Amino acid sequence: MRKLAQALGVEAMSLYNHVANKDEILAGMVDAVFSEVDLPDARDWKQAMRQRYLSTRDAFARHPWALALLHSRVPLGHATLRHHDEVLARLRAAGFSLEAAAYACSVLDSYIYGFALRAQRLAFDSSKPPDEASATMIRQLTSQAYPNLAEMAMAIAHDPAHTPAREFAFGLDLILEGLDHHRDKT
Repeated sequence: MRKLAQALGVEAMSLYNHVANKDEILAGMVDAVFSEVDLPDARDWKQAMRQRYLSTRDAFARHPWALALLHSRVPLGHATLRHHDEVLARLRAAGFSLEAAAYACSVLDSYIYGFALRAQRLAFDSSKPPDEASATMIRQLTSQAYPNLAEMAMAIAHDPAHTPAREFAFGLDLILEGLDHHRDKT
């Protein structure tokens, strides 16, 4: 709180005129990120989920710190709750039972959070020399010990159409097709 107050040019105690505690600030930060996520507006439930989760992925890419805060114990804000409620409403309107909608949310959220974490972990700046971990991985993959991984890594590295966005959309579409298959069975 002292560092935040210092950055704002105020005394730390004056922050408490606006927020109750640090958790409230953190919750507000997460909520600000969720306010950037598009609410699903497509009529088709799969298109609505696709729109929402692509927008969520983009928001996490812009604010990589938000993912860690989202799963902390800070209270959820209005924008965050509104998005989750809207996803449930779309799934329920599409014929998902309450239980199936809960499972669908869990799967979709786990995918976006996992993908965002993986993207953060694998992010690198190709204009700079690889760090030691990257260099070690490259040496491992160029060896004959892992020919399938080496083939995949080289193919991806030389395919300009292979992007994280395309990879994410592929997985998201698989999940949505699977959920559609199970929608009427629960």
